[in-house]
Amino acid sequence: MNKRNFQTMAAEAAPHRRAAMARVRAMSGQDVAAVLRIQSACYAPSMVEAEETIRQRLREFPGTAWVAQDEQGICGYLVAYPSRVGNITPLGATFGKTDAADTLYLHDLAVAPRAKGQGVAKALAGCALEQARLRGLRFSALVSVQDSRAFWRALGYETWDALPPQQQACLLTYEGQACYMVKRLRAGPAQRDDAQARTA
Repeated sequence: MNKRNFQTMAAEAAPHRRAAMARVRAMSGQDVAAVLRIQSACYAPSMVEAEETIRQRLREFPGTAWVAQDEQGICGYLVAYPSRVGNITPLGATFGKTDAADTLYLHDLAVAPRAKGQGVAKALAGCALEQARLRGLRFSALVSVQDSRAFWRALGYETWDALPPQQQACLLTYEGQACYMVKRLRAGPAQRDDAQARTA
């Protein structure tokens, strides 16, 4: 799920992990208040997710949640979790554990209006993609909303239309022209080691 100001984000798509004057680090429980403020600044009220849902996701998947921080404090965040390609998390739902995950699902990326155009979104996405490759996952996926499709396309994501009815229903929980998108990833160390073991 991805917030407004993404026309500016599309211009950020040259690959580097860190925005000028901002650093990406793991999200902690102490960051949730700032995350909620950014979410409210970037979403219509009907798209805002509950604090307890965000905290539960962080408890279940602390290794795939990040914030960007600059001199003024938290200026962006991204929450994700391991999933299966083709599976969509409905708006407001908690994250479920998945056996044999092959995908890092980027559920929510948002950047504070004051930090737009500074590479924050790209830095957060780059951190997540690096984590996905290190885990040996084959895909990254997300639901693009609020005119963010061009930004994600610039990072290599493509529209994925082959969704069964159940997943189409999940997609419809998002307002506007929501679009499920997928990026194929190069093999990371875990994937390469597994392939070498099979051919040894």
